[in-house]
Amino acid sequence: MEHLTEVPQSVQTIHLMGICGSGMGAFAGMLKAEGFEVRGSDQGAYPPMSLRLAEWGIEIMEGYAPENLDWRPDLVIVGNVIRRVNPEAEAMRERGIPHMSFPEALGALFLTNRHSIVVTGTHGKTTTTSLTAWLLEAADLSPGFLVGGIPANFGRSFEPGTGPFVVEGDEYDTAYFDKGPKFLHYRPRTAILTSIEFDHADIYRDLDHVISSFDRFMAILPKDGHLMVCGEEELPPRVALKADCLVETYGFGPDCDWVAEDPRPERGGYRFALRGPGVPPREFWSPMTGRHNVLNTAASLGALHRMGVELDILADGLQAFQGVGKRQEVKGEERGVTVIDDYAHHPTAVRETIRAIRDRYPGRRLWALFEAESNTSRRRIFQEEYPAVLNAADRVVLSKPLKKNDSLAPEDQIDVRGIIDVLCAEGVDAHHIADFDAIVEFVAKEAEPGDVVLAMSGRNFGGLHDKLLERLRSSPEA
Repeated sequence: MEHLTEVPQSVQTIHLMGICGSGMGAFAGMLKAEGFEVRGSDQGAYPPMSLRLAEWGIEIMEGYAPENLDWRPDLVIVGNVIRRVNPEAEAMRERGIPHMSFPEALGALFLTNRHSIVVTGTHGKTTTTSLTAWLLEAADLSPGFLVGGIPANFGRSFEPGTGPFVVEGDEYDTAYFDKGPKFLHYRPRTAILTSIEFDHADIYRDLDHVISSFDRFMAILPKDGHLMVCGEEELPPRVALKADCLVETYGFGPDCDWVAEDPRPERGGYRFALRGPGVPPREFWSPMTGRHNVLNTAASLGALHRMGVELDILADGLQAFQGVGKRQEVKGEERGVTVIDDYAHHPTAVRETIRAIRDRYPGRRLWALFEAESNTSRRRIFQEEYPAVLNAADRVVLSKPLKKNDSLAPEDQIDVRGIIDVLCAEGVDAHHIADFDAIVEFVAKEAEPGDVVLAMSGRNFGGLHDKLLERLRSSPEA
């Protein structure tokens, strides 16, 4: 047998190649929770996912090798980090083991005959997916979900559920045998499109190439479906014209279908009034900070109201939302210094996150620490944009960019020192400190009570957040 698109009912044992990825690991946990026997392999199994898999009783085989398949699984799920020439993938094909991609397996096993809610867009997917899942839970609808972060209300990034299923619709490619975007496999009935910008520079040539992937997503929306699209930007509404279903816009502008009126910081979050088709303005308070999160919230509220969830239930659920790991996550406070972890890596996300932290901590000195680690931020593509967004902080520290085993030429790599030079010329107190531990020492020495340290990286920044808190704790004297 070769590549499958549906899962036979006889499947009981499943092997995942690339199991330590955030999506793959969460999917492994969900399969285990559904009663499958699950094992997997990865190159360099690392925390936190390796620890979570161990907690769930899922065996990890270190490295990729043909013998990893000697336990004769019924099905192999191939992660998109796996290349055709991978020795384990070659053995899989030679032995005729049935296999499919992670998105195909998710669609086949969990989305058939369910109301699938797919959250897509360059920014805000994880937060909006997590919020939508929680609001469905607050409405006692037993949602399933799979998300790229950990919603604090649930404590894990997946739930099989029995009701509507909410999934983060990633535009990244699916597998070596399927270079189309993942979200094409998620069988949407309700969809949210938050934004469209150039990202994933390792697989997309340019912005038009990115737009083409969202065009394909519009084509799979059913006629009886519903699309909530952000009306604050040009591209999402333009792409949404290709959808053959009910389309509603959301935003701050009066021409949107769903309008978030008078958004303002309040009690560490945001208050706003939301009005929509046939819905008079109603006050909501969200514990999330930032205008961008007001938009994410409006999208979720509009989508769920259209599904029949009462506004009072949504309002109560929203107030109880506890956020998502690595999204403005307060890691702790020591010596009067607050340390925050955030996933922001694209310039737009960096800009909006800094603005949101300013709203949350008005009048306090803000540090912006940044690691260029994504396949887009490591490139020189946004060389001019980063200074323009980082200059909103009071003090800036950039680490060395992450090195990966790829063919990125030196002249194509981001010039961190060049960004620092621009910031310094603009009067920003900016520093390039390559080593993570050296950053910890520098910030611990320079930080003053009342400072807010926002450290942004898609990874764990070398453990910087916890190390900084420990360093501050162990040296009470400034």
